[in-house]
Parts: sequence; structure tokens; C-alpha cells
Amino acid sequence: MTTVVHAYAAATEKGKLEPFEYELGAIGADEVDIAVEHCGICHSDLSMLNNDWGMTQYPLVPGHEAIGTVTAIGDRVTNLNVGDRVGLGWHAGYCMSCSQCLSGDHNMCKTASGTIVGRHGAFGDRVRAQATSAIALPDKLDPRTAGPLLCGGITVFNPLVQYDISPTANVGVIGIGGLGHLALQFARAWGCHVTAFTSTPSKQEEAIALGAHDTLDSRDPDALAAAAGRFDLILSTVNVTLDWDGYLETLKPRGRLHLLGVVSEPLSLNIVPMLFSQLSVSSSPVGSPATIAQMLEFAALHDIKPQTEHFPMSQINEAFEHLHSGKARYRIVLDRD
Repeated sequence: MTTVVHAYAAATEKGKLEPFEYELGAIGADEVDIAVEHCGICHSDLSMLNNDWGMTQYPLVPGHEAIGTVTAIGDRVTNLNVGDRVGLGWHAGYCMSCSQCLSGDHNMCKTASGTIVGRHGAFGDRVRAQATSAIALPDKLDPRTAGPLLCGGITVFNPLVQYDISPTANVGVIGIGGLGHLALQFARAWGCHVTAFTSTPSKQEEAIALGAHDTLDSRDPDALAAAAGRFDLILSTVNVTLDWDGYLETLKPRGRLHLLGVVSEPLSLNIVPMLFSQLSVSSSPVGSPATIAQMLEFAALHDIKPQTEHFPMSQINEAFEHLHSGKARYRIVLDRD
């Protein structure tokens, strides 16, 4: 039995997304089909559309922040039922046999299947995925706005779990955008003292409203110098090169600078202060299914919500242009129409 999917795809690099149909064959024993209701647009969708990472296959159906309802399940699926509302993020499946998967670190599986890498994503009326990667949505979360949590949300939540960040830690967040506005909320709800690094005066009050206790002008060398030895953790959500040594100086001994934005240029770091203060520079990919489920429950418990702007899916190209313009505040969601 086949299912016809009505989606939107780009046929060429940087091309417009046009109506596109394809067929799903018989469902696999460990797979689920999801009727898409809402799907966030992530900057990674734009990067894939533009082939910025050199791995895009066309026609490309983007979309990896999907919220929808399970319409079919494979014979061996036991964690979900038809009618369940679920979220699907960056990964659509895992090998389930490597040491990473067996250790619960599915997000580091070398052969994990990206939802929009070599397969068709969720900008359409259906998407298929391995049941393990489809996470049940807590009832308290609004399905209309929850999509960005499946990629942006788990990206900033994962390091809090992975590095056992204390609820009394002093945390800085660089960049108040699609990732940063969620990082402020999660770190505040975690119990941390939260500082927003921003160079935009208009965002200072907004950062406070989102959860920051205070702000720091990231373009002011004197402000950075005055913050020396202050932070246990700094989350960088930007994709541009900064004065990394200056930020390292703001860390406490054993402090960590954690990079979540994809910076294309190699980092230039002064190793001496890192050595004597035992500082760390790290990065991490999204999160495992268990951590995603934990993140969704945490968001529901603490009323953490992405700030979203909405477009009907039929206006997908206008939505991408809005993202490309840098005007999005802070995440864009497509609503199926």
C-alpha cells in the first residue's frame, strides 16, 4: 500500500519551494506516519536549501520541527499509538545497535538519519520516521508553538543536562535570537543566574522579560573585562566569530564556553589561561530521544514557549524570505492549510 504525500520541495540550490508529490511505500515495522499540523522553520532548513554544507540532495523537502498526529504505525511499534500527537526533530531514525545508541546517546549515532538529509522532511501533509525519534507531546504544551522546541529548544537544553549544570550556576547567553531566547528561558527555569550578552540596546529589556537577570553589552570591552571570572557556563548561539579569548576571561575556574551556533571559521584561542584555570570549550548536537522527552516535560512544567510568527504552509517562500531577512522574532512556524 502506498501513500501520496503533498509537500513543498526545492528542485535546485537556493531554488523556490514548489508543490511536490511523492509516494511512501509500505510502512516499516519500526516506523510511524505523522500527519503534519505545524512545522517550524529552522536556520538549518535554510542552510540545507542553499546547500551551505555541501550535502543537500534535490528535490529537497525541508522541515524538521514538526508537530502532528500519528496516522499509521509499523508492526513492531510499541511506544506510540494511532492518534497520538508527537514531535519530530532533526533526526528521523537511528541504527539502534552502535555503542552510542546502546548508551542512550542516539544523537551521536554515526549513521543516524537526518529528517531532511537524504530523505523528505515535514513541509507537507505527511512525514515518516522511526518511532524512536517521534516524541509524545505533553498535553500542557501548545502544539501550535511547540515545534521549535524539537530543534532549537533541545539544542540549548542538552548542555544543561550533559554537563550537570548546577541550579546555582552563573550562565551567560550570547545572542538573543532563535536559540538564545529559548536558552534564557531554560537556564532561568533551571535555577541559574542568567546574563544575556547582546549588542542590540532594543533587546536588553526583551532579554530581561525572557528570563535574564541582567544584560551585558557584548561590544563593550570594558564590560567584558568587568565580568572577569564571573560565569560557570557561557552558551554561544551565534554563527559569527567573536573575541573568544575575551569571553574565556569571563569564565570562572573550570568554566565552560559552549558553542551552539555553527561558526565556519576555525577558533583562535589562547591556551595558557585555559590551562591554568582548567577552562573548557565544547559543542554538542541536539539531544537523544530521552533528553528531548525530558526537555518537553520541563518546558510544560515551567511554561517555556518559543516566541513564534506564523505563516500558512502555502506561503512557505514568503516565510523563508522573512527568515533570510533576519526579521523573525524569534521562530517561524508553518501551519498546514
